Amino acid sequence: MTELVHLDVADGIATVTLDSPRNRNALSTQLVSELHQHLRTAMDDTAVRAVVLTGTGPVFCAGADLKERRTSTDEQPGTSFADVLSLIMTGPVPVIVKMNGPARAGGLGMVAAADIAIAPADATFAFSEVRIGVAPAMIAVPCSRKMTPRGISRYFLSGETFDASTALDIGLVSMVSDDVDAACEELVAAFRLGAPGALRAAKALIPQAREGDVAGALEMMEKESARLFAGPEAQEGMAAFVEKRAPAWVSGT
Repeated sequence: MTELVHLDVADGIATVTLDSPRNRNALSTQLVSELHQHLRTAMDDTAVRAVVLTGTGPVFCAGADLKERRTSTDEQPGTSFADVLSLIMTGPVPVIVKMNGPARAGGLGMVAAADIAIAPADATFAFSEVRIGVAPAMIAVPCSRKMTPRGISRYFLSGETFDASTALDIGLVSMVSDDVDAACEELVAAFRLGAPGALRAAKALIPQAREGDVAGALEMMEKESARLFAGPEAQEGMAAFVEKRAPAWVSGT
């Protein structure tokens, strides 16, 4: 069986690539299973500071594999797309989506779930579910956490196609670039300056800081700050600052 998703790890960055261009990287059972497996492998590697999720061919992801879905009335056993979205959103390692082209339906779920999403200037987007008789159910979870309320209402309900500039305006993507490779490399270079453990802690605290009342959140974050400052990475980072040198995770010493 030909592998539909590939994993490559180099210099602290894991690149996960969707490679099923024949069906526009549609979310088939095999692709979803392999995607989850490679994401899990990357996130279990404590040396990995970020995951870059991208694709081959002209389309990032067309959403569900409708040919496969049409022949099955039940949810397929094993890993589900919900597992993939959950891992991207709550897994310990920051995820950057580097779109290689347009995205539709479930593909937009991965875009929204990522911590950072970079779109080509000519990319198009559509929540096309309503036009085939379903609704964007699972992806409503990450989308509702990133998109503006007006944006999500309009495009979930209308199913209309919109451009990258609109995607940026409504919070679906973080950046729009004429050169997504260069934009991603710039981000990756910045991530390499961060300590691996600190990057994981920073990702984890973002949703935590939104929970509960202000006083409770501040108390929780005060404890987390104290824990981090007492840790070995902070001690090394502060020593490097005082000694005017690069910390060990940058210099490799």
